Amino acid sequence: MRPPGLVNLVGMIRDVSDADFAQAVIERSRELPVLVDFWAEWCGPCRQLTPALELAVRGREGEIELAKVDVDSNQTLAAAYGVRGIPAVKAFRDASVVSEFTGALPSARIEEFLDGLVPSKADRLAAAGDEPSLRAALEADPLHSGAAAALGRILLERGETEAALELLEPLEGDFLAAGLAARARLVGANGDSHESGELDAAFEAWDSGDPGRALELLQGEIAAEGDPELRDLLRRVMVAIFTELGPDHELSRAHRRRLASALS
Repeated sequence: MRPPGLVNLVGMIRDVSDADFAQAVIERSRELPVLVDFWAEWCGPCRQLTPALELAVRGREGEIELAKVDVDSNQTLAAAYGVRGIPAVKAFRDASVVSEFTGALPSARIEEFLDGLVPSKADRLAAAGDEPSLRAALEADPLHSGAAAALGRILLERGETEAALELLEPLEGDFLAAGLAARARLVGANGDSHESGELDAAFEAWDSGDPGRALELLQGEIAAEGDPELRDLLRRVMVAIFTELGPDHELSRAHRRRLASALS
C-alpha cells in the first residue's frame, strides 16, 4: 500500500523495489534526475511529504522523476543507502546521489531543493541565447546573472552602453557582469577624446572568441594607463575573461600572474 496521494504516472512517478532499482533509478538518472523517496506505511511524516513531492515533480513537466521505495519491503536497499530515518529523500544524477534531505519539508523548500537539480524557466530561456529569450529570462528572474551578462554583451556590441550599464550594474558581485559593466564604462570614458583602437580591438577579440589576443591587448592597455580608476576597470575586464575561461585555464594562470605584476 502506498501513501495517500501517490499516483502511478507512467515515466514520472513509480514504486520501485530492489529488483528494478538499478534500472529505474541508477540507469535512468544518467538521462535525467531521479528523486528517491524512502518511506513506510506507518510513517506519518511520509504521508505529509508524498503529496508535496508528487505535486512538485509533476510541475517540472518530465524534467525529473520520482521513485518511491517502501523501506519495510526493501530493507537491503534502504541499508545500502544509509537510510536511518524516514522520510528520506535522495536525488540521483549520473548514477550517484548528488543531494538529499530527511524529514517532511514544506512545499517551498521542496521547490528550492528541485531548483538545484533541474534548470529553472529562466535557465532554459537563457540557454537559448537569443535576445528575446534573454529578455524573457530576465522577466522570469530579474537577477539571473547569466541572462544579464549575455544580454549585456549584445547591447555592448550594438553600442548601447547606457542600457548595458543599467542592466549589469545591479550584478556587480558577479565577476562576468562586473567585467562587462567595466567595459561599458571604459567605452564611455574613451568617447571621442581618447585613443581607443587597442581597447576596441581587445573587445572585438573577446567577442569573436579569441581570449588570448584580448588579454594580451588588455595587458598592454594596463601597462600604458596611468589613471588608477581606468586601470581598475581594465583589471575587471580581464577578471571577467578569466571567469569565462575558468581558473585553471593556461591563459588565466599566465595572465593572472602578469596582471598581478603589472598592478604591484
